[in-house]
Amino acid sequence: MNFFLDKLAERSLTVGVFGLGYVGIPLSLAISEVGLTVLGFDVSRQRVDELNAGKSPIRHIPAEDIIRMRTQGFAATTDMSRAAECDVLIICVPTPLNRQREPDLSFVTATMDAIAPYLRKGQLVALESTTWPGTTDEILAPYFDRAGLTLGRDAFLVYSPEREDPGNVHFVTYSIPKVLGGVTDSCRIVGQAFYEVFIERVVPVSSAKAAELVKLLENIHRSVNIGLMNEMKVLTDRMGVDIFEIVDAAATKPFGFTPYYPGPGIGGHCIPIDPFYLTWKAREYGLHTRFIELAGEINASMPEYVVSRLIAALNESGKALKGSRVLALGIAYKRNVDDMRESPSVFVMERLRAWGAEVAYSDPHVPNFPQMREHDFDLSSVDLTPDVLADFDAVVVLTDHNDIDYPMILEHAPLLLDTRGRYRGQTAPNLYRA
Repeated sequence: MNFFLDKLAERSLTVGVFGLGYVGIPLSLAISEVGLTVLGFDVSRQRVDELNAGKSPIRHIPAEDIIRMRTQGFAATTDMSRAAECDVLIICVPTPLNRQREPDLSFVTATMDAIAPYLRKGQLVALESTTWPGTTDEILAPYFDRAGLTLGRDAFLVYSPEREDPGNVHFVTYSIPKVLGGVTDSCRIVGQAFYEVFIERVVPVSSAKAAELVKLLENIHRSVNIGLMNEMKVLTDRMGVDIFEIVDAAATKPFGFTPYYPGPGIGGHCIPIDPFYLTWKAREYGLHTRFIELAGEINASMPEYVVSRLIAALNESGKALKGSRVLALGIAYKRNVDDMRESPSVFVMERLRAWGAEVAYSDPHVPNFPQMREHDFDLSSVDLTPDVLADFDAVVVLTDHNDIDYPMILEHAPLLLDTRGRYRGQTAPNLYRA
């Protein structure tokens, strides 16, 4: 332990970051800023080449940040054998769900398989990917046993969940408190000492399993509350009341209420996925997490609800959804980012296409529809002009980016369906809400 801490004090550690995406790149930036050498690993040759050329593959991260990180010694590689150079190995690869909505740890285990030959004394391994409680102890720790290393003495293993919020200008990696749990007390002490070098506040917990549960609770909390608001949205629509007016008014209470807002569903890598990690693990203990699963069902049903509202709105105009030209406004999972992971907009688009609509989209942050494992759209973003809008039968606001001319859209769209409350408090003959 002292050997590691001495190298940390001297800033002579080399840190390997595995997975150069929405978590790995900001993490690499933060570590580079404090003078530690960072080596980034990714299986994508394109991603590696972009970063080594000083280009940013993520819209909200300026290229200037990547260039500065390169001058500080950062390099990216696809060569996993270079893990041998690293004193710290941080894993922040995807942990999606499979087709059965069960945890898929294949990216984590593939990374561990790749670095296993290079595990050695004095190393710290940190898992940041969201996962089920017990993963660090049950899946990662045996790799050290097979390498003949005793955790807490020869090497160190911690779990410290990522808390990145893409596009949030108020919090960056350094200023977001970092939860951390170790497989042993010594692992926790070493892990905390490392993260405190570049994170403003580290929050230690009793174990890796506790840290894994913290991450799941954070996102389940959001899922459940958004599910409540989505259910309220369906009810208030039936009552002819604007749910956004209700939430805004309730939010004026200075205590006992936290505002959450409804939408066309939930997106991003965390909120649609994390609850299923816990419900899957709960079955091992003979428990059925009904409350969590109900929220997930409500949120998953919202794209279909949006389509039903569009059908009703078109019907008032004497049109059927089949054969109508529908423009999806915003396809990223949340405003002002280019992140498409689990975007509810895409699920809405798929349902529209299944109903026979001709679907297009406009999103200033996503110029071309990306290749996705489960979605196939050969589309590019449509420019928003009065003439273009008039050529569609309906426009559906799915992601309310700030850099969009909403008054112009309201003026020229033949039919406008707002799922995000962007037009709250406004009325117009062509304006509908979902």
